[in-house]
Amino acid sequence: MSEARKTLEERAQMSDIDRLRHSCAHVMATAILRLWPNAQFAYGPPVENGFYYDFDLPDHRITPDDFEKIEAEMKKIAKENQKFEWKGVSREEAIALAKSGRLGGLTERPGNPSVFKLDLLEKIPEGEQISTFQNGDFIDLCAGPHVGYTSKCKNVKIMSVASAFYMGDETKPQLQRLYGTAFPSKEELDQHLVQLEEAKKRDHRKVGRELKLFHIDEDVGQGLILWTPNGAILRQELQNFISEELRKQGYSQVFTPHIGKTVLYKTSGHFPYYKDSQFAPVIENDDLAKVIKEGCGCCEVMERLGAVSSRLRQQLNERAGKEVVPEDRVMPDDQLLDGFLLKPMNCPHHIKIYASQPRSYRDLPVRLAEFGTVYRWEQSGELNGMTRVRGFTQDDAHLFCTEDQVAKEVLGCLSLVKIVLNTLGMHDYRVRVGLRDPDSSKFTGDPAKWDAAEEACRTAAATLGVPFTEEPGEAAFYGPKIDFVIKDVIGREWQLGTVQVDYVLPVRFDLSYNGADNKPHRPVMIHRAPFGSMERFCGVLIEHFAGHFPTWLAPEQVRILTISEKVDAFADEVYAKLKDAGLRVTLNNDADKIGAKIRLAQLDRIPYMLVLGEKEAAAQSVAVRHSKKGDLGVKAIDDFIAEITSEVKERRL
Repeated sequence: MSEARKTLEERAQMSDIDRLRHSCAHVMATAILRLWPNAQFAYGPPVENGFYYDFDLPDHRITPDDFEKIEAEMKKIAKENQKFEWKGVSREEAIALAKSGRLGGLTERPGNPSVFKLDLLEKIPEGEQISTFQNGDFIDLCAGPHVGYTSKCKNVKIMSVASAFYMGDETKPQLQRLYGTAFPSKEELDQHLVQLEEAKKRDHRKVGRELKLFHIDEDVGQGLILWTPNGAILRQELQNFISEELRKQGYSQVFTPHIGKTVLYKTSGHFPYYKDSQFAPVIENDDLAKVIKEGCGCCEVMERLGAVSSRLRQQLNERAGKEVVPEDRVMPDDQLLDGFLLKPMNCPHHIKIYASQPRSYRDLPVRLAEFGTVYRWEQSGELNGMTRVRGFTQDDAHLFCTEDQVAKEVLGCLSLVKIVLNTLGMHDYRVRVGLRDPDSSKFTGDPAKWDAAEEACRTAAATLGVPFTEEPGEAAFYGPKIDFVIKDVIGREWQLGTVQVDYVLPVRFDLSYNGADNKPHRPVMIHRAPFGSMERFCGVLIEHFAGHFPTWLAPEQVRILTISEKVDAFADEVYAKLKDAGLRVTLNNDADKIGAKIRLAQLDRIPYMLVLGEKEAAAQSVAVRHSKKGDLGVKAIDDFIAEITSEVKERRL
């Protein structure tokens, strides 16, 4: 299991739905054992939207063909109304149960000890209460909690099967992982299953392929998006939209390179502390020749790339007023290696732009914005179309302001996010305010400044008029943050835009401005990205609209469809007029029947279709169809152009 082991106190706080799903995992294990008594179970937690159980079953590979009989057995167990009974046991008793095969089984299984339960027992700290839960004949190592009886577990569905390494460790056995879901009522389960079917239809990977929006190629690399012409239009329209709003709010656009020297990220603290989520550094050619000549191994090269000079260590520690760079990272200058990193984030580059000239309090706030592409290393198994990638473009901005300006600037950032979401029809969202945990050493900086920044975030969030929650311990280490969690049209939640207050990077880079007292002062930095990343946001938009984009976003806004070749000349005139009006238009004057042309345009999700026949040509008009509204009647060409250009200009949905 990749997540940290939960304490008994944390388990006791399990929500009602998770408690139900946890119980259903036990019922599923009971059903599997009735069908395959030699199954060896590891663990079965509730997860988002369901539950799973990992198990080893040497003599059978579970397939979807087995789901129906497993579900049928689970429903029998639910009908039996077995009680979930807790029992505290000693470590010795638990080990004896596991060695006999009884733990995680329906009976004792001589010669078939519960190997995974024995291993899990070793991981339970000394002094912690060990317990089992029993329903019917099934006894499991479990701290709970559970529902009272299996009768609560009748609204279940087996969803999928996969492989998973025990404890998420590739060196350990590969197990089968069976996923299921459960709800308190049949109506809720049915609604969830309908939602899943709808999600399949809207899957951005499927729709993106159908509409030719993006492509991922093995030779380019997994997680690296190729924006095709249609997708590029979608992205450019979004960038144009946000750029207009940025200009209104006084932002200055900047451009920065895709790489930076390792010393830049050593100063910011991103390298080597976050090296597991970064691409490996690119070594300077001279240094590369040097290490080859010296016969250095890879480990030594990485150690020398991550090391710092004594001078840099001293500077960073003095600025922070404490040790932020330990002595064991220091190497002599002649041992240090120089290199470059693919940019993991834009903020250090923007900081260097701020620091490139003297700043006065009169210059602040300085607002720097960039559609900047960054690169993060993600495991191949975690990549997912456009929503989890290795290279992505952030609609990024960094604001440098005085302490007194923080509240107003945070409010401005939130208003920008609200404009973006409202324009795109995403009205159903909530806000999370990430605060520090006063008992944690993770958070750095002056507590008084933290208090002021947190209050500014609370006040700003309250102005949005949407639900918001305060989440202690969820702040970034350098300051409080505000995250936007969007609910799409089928009820799924996506974390998108974010605003973060930062007191740490201005210190690490020794940023300053000249105050009204003619003395240097430290600015506060605010990070903000309304879309998060263009890739993820477009992936969410594709699914939100199911490819039926508002006209202003649609890669192809109008398609002209001719009934016969007799109106080809008129179709060319209409095409030219629409082009001159700045619309994205195509002409289909193939020999196909008009019904086939309309069906193709519908499949391509073209907002407007203009059907042209001899009647329309004679009247200098067009028969208008909309992909979702159907037949809109016959209109004069100029009237249609006026209507659609107004719709596009106002960015109507």
